[in-house]
Amino acid sequence: PFYIFYSMFGFQRIGDLAWAAGDMRSRGFLLGGTAGRTTLNGEGLQHEDGHSHLFAATIPNCIAYDPTFGYEVAVVIQDGLRRMVAEQEDVYYYLTVMNENYPQPAMPEGSQADILKGMYRFRDAGKAKKGAPRVQLLGSGTIFREVVAAADLLRDDWGVESDLWGCPSFIELARDCRDVSRWNLLHPTEPPRASHVETRLSGTTGPVVAASDYMRMYADKIRACVPRRYVVLGTDGFGRSDTREKLRHFFEVDRRWVTVAALKALADEG
Repeated sequence: PFYIFYSMFGFQRIGDLAWAAGDMRSRGFLLGGTAGRTTLNGEGLQHEDGHSHLFAATIPNCIAYDPTFGYEVAVVIQDGLRRMVAEQEDVYYYLTVMNENYPQPAMPEGSQADILKGMYRFRDAGKAKKGAPRVQLLGSGTIFREVVAAADLLRDDWGVESDLWGCPSFIELARDCRDVSRWNLLHPTEPPRASHVETRLSGTTGPVVAASDYMRMYADKIRACVPRRYVVLGTDGFGRSDTREKLRHFFEVDRRWVTVAALKALADEG
């Protein structure tokens, strides 16, 4: 089954049933529409969601994604059908989806497996001038578009290059980080394994900045696996009624706040 609802009113209002669904080994797709704390802009405090992914993370067999683009949704749903129907796995999925119009780019070649793991390279800044400052920008959901715009501001106004990483699931990344840490704990005489986050960031330079339409705690869940300075932006606090642009500025997750966070992180590193 596919069930579509306001993302705010899923796990918060029927959290006990969501937990029971995991306990009962339910399968299917929950689609949280009007996702995030700045998307349902006219409804105010009660309707704006900044924490459903944190609730979803408490259910071990709930697989949660916060995709930005249609190709991410397609990849996740196709793999979910494979796992639940073909492989008969007892998991169910939670996807937060958007209700605003924006361009849909083509899927970066070879990114399907990384999308499912929760982090993929969206755009490589390429070879920068020697000694030029560089940052790693991460984002999910509708705010990833602000992160992409911040990369343009950093390049055009400040001479800073940015590698862009789509992170449709900080929850899956955090679970992988935990699993790898546990394996390394139990196998001290073997070469340590690296988490997906560490693997993708290896070979890159510069501080890491992440932004989402959810509380800072969401993207902060991977901090233990980020091997350098890590700055997180999020929508902590109650919702408000205003335009999306003003809300994203108020919660300090828009392109300008991402730019400032990146510049501050670079300055802190000299």
